[in-house]
Amino acid sequence: MAHLIEAVQPGGIAFRRGLRPGDSLIAINGEPILDEIDYQALSNKTKLDIQVLRADGKEESIRIIKAKETPLGLQLADTLACKPRACKNKCVFCFIDQMPPGMRKTLYVKDDDWRLSLMMGNYITLTNVDDQEFERILRRKASPLYISVHATDPKVRVQMMRNPAASQIMERLNRLKEAGLHFHCQIVLCPGYNDGDVLKKTLADLAALYPAAQSAALVPVGLTKYRDGLADVKPFDRESAGAVMAIAKEFQEKLQKEIGTRFVFPSDEMVLIAGEDIPKEEDYEGYPQIENGVGLLRMFEESLKAAAQENIKSALPRRIRIPCGTSIAPVMEKWMKKYAPQGVEVTVQPIQNTFFGETVTVTGLLTGGDLKEQLKGAAEDEILLCSNTLRQEQDLFLDDMPLSALRESLSQKLTVVLNDGAALYEALLGHEK
Repeated sequence: MAHLIEAVQPGGIAFRRGLRPGDSLIAINGEPILDEIDYQALSNKTKLDIQVLRADGKEESIRIIKAKETPLGLQLADTLACKPRACKNKCVFCFIDQMPPGMRKTLYVKDDDWRLSLMMGNYITLTNVDDQEFERILRRKASPLYISVHATDPKVRVQMMRNPAASQIMERLNRLKEAGLHFHCQIVLCPGYNDGDVLKKTLADLAALYPAAQSAALVPVGLTKYRDGLADVKPFDRESAGAVMAIAKEFQEKLQKEIGTRFVFPSDEMVLIAGEDIPKEEDYEGYPQIENGVGLLRMFEESLKAAAQENIKSALPRRIRIPCGTSIAPVMEKWMKKYAPQGVEVTVQPIQNTFFGETVTVTGLLTGGDLKEQLKGAAEDEILLCSNTLRQEQDLFLDDMPLSALRESLSQKLTVVLNDGAALYEALLGHEK
């Protein structure tokens, strides 16, 4: 594949060696360039033999010698971009399979792309990676990766993911270790499938790969009301989540002594379902799985507490309502009693998720319709809404209701607040920026 050069940095190394817009890049050091992963890895070397297709149709080889970190200064066409590769699994717990119909198309995309794992921390299963592509992962030193393991027992993993390729997980993880690469692991737990003794085996197998395996997150399965025709999967309750927490603590204590890290980190949601206290900040060891919902609550409270302790401004006296998911509502109430500024009266309102079903309890999956319906009659002066309920552009909820429509339905001011303790405290103070 030849990648069109759209722009060349004036005065840069590629410009000085005669590369110009309209030329196309074919290969570097004899290797074809499949995507931006290849380009970044190959162009980072000090000695480059670049094969170019000139704008007039002639092929030419150009030799470049440069410092290792010096970029070539090329802007290439979007043929280089990593277009997400689709998932080939049919997991019994797949959240997208449980989505209601009629939502925007982007919400139904099932990506499973190791390149996005490397660049953005997306979790992957490696089941859609053939041997040739896996060798490219090793050759490109792709590290760290974020891998959805779920179970190291091949039969259990195949049963859960309904893909024969899922059985290769330990072979692949061992190859990553042998190549000196690092990876973080995710275990989505389904009661009766991969908890109990299966979980113990999985954690023992992964811990044996340390330090290649850096951590393992324990995440409870998320279930919506749209499961007609899908596998029979039960949600976690206090007792079953407590059993998972007991296994996690057992391994944490053992591994802390043996390898110097707790290694196993239950997600915040698992902690809440089990009804246990949020672990201390040091228990998260620098938050290696924060993007996976592991330690967000602790980080939020630490930020909120610091803001409250450092504040020197007085708050504008008023009444505030904070709508949130049902799982975090009791925690938020405790935080507000402890940290809310003097003169600010806060009501925390748990919002029942009727859109996905009441088994979905997290704030990030609340919809505009549920918020609009359940905030009717709110009498406070202002509503503070977590930004996680909106897409990245901060304009639409998951049900495609615009934020503006929710605002129009309310009689009071609605303020969207970043999912951060300090940001919430600043909003509670009520001073306009």
